[in-house]
Amino acid sequence: MGTTVFERLAPAASVVDHSLAGTRTGVFWTHDLPASLKPDRPPLRGVVRADLVVVGGGYTGLWTALLAKLRDPGRRVVIVEAQRVGWAASGRNGGFCEASLTHGRENGARRWPREIDELDRLGLANLDEIEAAVSSLGLDVQFERTGQLAPAVEDHQLEWLADWRDEAANDPGVVWLDELSMRAAVNSPTYLAGVWEKHTSALVHPARLAAELARACEERGVQIFERSHVTSLDEGVHGVRVVTPGGWVEARQAVLATNVFPSLLRRNRLMTVPVYDYVLMTEPLSDAQWAEIGWRDRQGIGDLANQFHYYRPTRDGRILFGGYDAVYHYGRRVDPRYENRPEAWRRLASHFFTTFPQLEGLRFSHQWAGAIDTSTQFTAFFGTARGGRVAYAAGFTGLGVGSTRFAGNVMLDLLDRADTERTNLEMVRRRPLPFPPEPAAAIGINLTRRSLDRADHREGRRDLLLKTLDAAGLGFDS
Repeated sequence: MGTTVFERLAPAASVVDHSLAGTRTGVFWTHDLPASLKPDRPPLRGVVRADLVVVGGGYTGLWTALLAKLRDPGRRVVIVEAQRVGWAASGRNGGFCEASLTHGRENGARRWPREIDELDRLGLANLDEIEAAVSSLGLDVQFERTGQLAPAVEDHQLEWLADWRDEAANDPGVVWLDELSMRAAVNSPTYLAGVWEKHTSALVHPARLAAELARACEERGVQIFERSHVTSLDEGVHGVRVVTPGGWVEARQAVLATNVFPSLLRRNRLMTVPVYDYVLMTEPLSDAQWAEIGWRDRQGIGDLANQFHYYRPTRDGRILFGGYDAVYHYGRRVDPRYENRPEAWRRLASHFFTTFPQLEGLRFSHQWAGAIDTSTQFTAFFGTARGGRVAYAAGFTGLGVGSTRFAGNVMLDLLDRADTERTNLEMVRRRPLPFPPEPAAAIGINLTRRSLDRADHREGRRDLLLKTLDAAGLGFDS
């Protein structure tokens, strides 16, 4: 096999060693959150009655609760969270708030060709509505509508960019950048060309988004109970009963927003797998270091490899750098032990200095990891249970910063039995294929990961396994 640019231009081991000396293991975003946005909410005790109970205090649950109150301010809404608001994926992601509901147009067109234009339109409208909500609700989340850069870092990726440029020839929001223009935008010696989608992505502070959504919910009367692990979902006196060790909630309706964690519905236990993603955060760059790399337009960046990197600037002048490794562990378990993977952080550090060799000497202040809820269609799936009294969404596959709000509207529509543009989507009505049970899941997922890595080392050429998955509608290329 060939090599990638990250192998051909790898920095010295001493550069990586220096950058990781003294790096703190912990999530930068939550460490950066002011105490005023981290109130200590009580656990559930006794019996609480509600019209709607939401299980899960991440983006999915918070958006659903907020939207429910905005639709009907008189509705009694309760959120029950096993840990703290936003402690899992919602507080530790990269902060890319994207318009796409389908993990890119190509992935969506492969699965829902008849409605991909509609899905793109709805996704862009959803992002516009998030931006409007940030303004109208006064959400201090460091929202920046900067768009996203997609650089080619290997010769074979130039053809993919050319196809993208031709397909978007009439879209003024998609800008083609040749090598010189790309290097003027962000100065990396790895960049051969790029595309800038100017309007389809924003940056946010992830932990602030969760905290501010919770604040907006509580200001409108939503009750939030933390440290209240839900043990069962039962039939209730008037609908459903959500049970915790300290008590339960009796409600007419329920929303399950547990995403990567095991579903309370047996039918959904095989629908997602947890895949671990790893991240580094630099210390703040000096003015001279920023001058070396430019990046004046502050776009989020995601390269074009199968095992891709994502990176972005922060409000206080740092760079977040993550991705590449996506690790599945046998048994579908979500376990804090899986978050400690020094080899993943060393690999990311090496790739960072390949991307920005002029920043040699910079240190990383934080390193962390988290689990992504992955579905076989690489986008969220939806449904109802218990006679339509329970709605669920899961499987966001790394797109949850933006698409969880769309999911909240879908679930509320489903609970209302409303005939809407959203509920009529094939993407909403059709469930994806489940993952197989173990050991088949581990074998299949890890063989696929190996094939994707091999494709990156073979000028993008996909092997028989990937071609078979593509033909079965299960393929994914980035």
